[in-house]
Amino acid sequence: MESAAPPRSFYAPLAHSHRLPFLTNLPSSPAKTHRPLQPLIARKIPSLSPIVASPTEPLRSHRTAAMAEASIRSEKPKHIVFKGEEELSKSLAKYTADLSEKFVRERGAFTVVLSGGSLIKSLRKLLEAPFVDSIEWARWHVFWVDERVVKKDHPDSNYKLAFDGFLSKVPIPPGHVYAINDALSPEGAANDYEACLRQLVKTEVLELSKDNGLPKFDLMLLGMGPDGHVASLFPRHPLVKENQRWVTFIEDSPKPPPQRITFTFPVINSSSYIAQVVCGSNKAAAVHNALGTEKTSDPLPAAMVTPRDGELTWFLDEAAASLLQDKASL
Repeated sequence: MESAAPPRSFYAPLAHSHRLPFLTNLPSSPAKTHRPLQPLIARKIPSLSPIVASPTEPLRSHRTAAMAEASIRSEKPKHIVFKGEEELSKSLAKYTADLSEKFVRERGAFTVVLSGGSLIKSLRKLLEAPFVDSIEWARWHVFWVDERVVKKDHPDSNYKLAFDGFLSKVPIPPGHVYAINDALSPEGAANDYEACLRQLVKTEVLELSKDNGLPKFDLMLLGMGPDGHVASLFPRHPLVKENQRWVTFIEDSPKPPPQRITFTFPVINSSSYIAQVVCGSNKAAAVHNALGTEKTSDPLPAAMVTPRDGELTWFLDEAAASLLQDKASL
């Protein structure tokens, strides 16, 4: 099987691109980088209001069906507890493969959002039979819920983590992998990434939610830190309340490196499906806080993952779920 080439980044015109004419290919390895050309967005975007579908460009009929399906989903998040990470990764692979088949069949594409940390390791079963040969990798479009503003060959790069452990081993087209422009400032990189998402909405690669005018990703795969942070949205940080931007930036992350970009909660919570994947006893307290019955006026970011009209499933190992009273264990 041919492996995936590195992704386009948002640098310069690409003559042969029919979807995103302002994107260009990255080097063949994250360890080899080229000097970027003039960036697309190097200044603050003056208006970041949601895109509204034009009457001359009606949304596809399958969106109505998707909304109807979403309306009957349970608002209470499911949590499934596995004896260990091995069992969890097997179930996560089937869950992801089933959703890939569903969305490819319904609309011809599958938009997947990755995070960093241990999540990439938990996706390893997708690289094995029967999934690796049955998934239509050419229909995948891959994004990041957050990224550290570092070079793509830097050890802290979420792109490098995903490329080394997953993307380099499957034949996803390079033009379907959307990495940040690491030549820009945090603010510039966030603006640039949001501009990319808006373009993909216009070309209907990304769904648009009729409910709130935000991009609707098919599947968002999230991890969680021991402090309960998700993406680069940290406890008690002002960005957890950001509701105007699709993509924003942080320059004072409590966890190094300090400069990052991140999706905001309105975009995260517009997803059709969200998998919250958490392993390890060091995260048990945060899991209990997020899934427990006690309500608080200052919830952890993990507890703020509440899909508006989608479905949330927590994938937990026994160690992460050790403080929960209600364990739906496998």
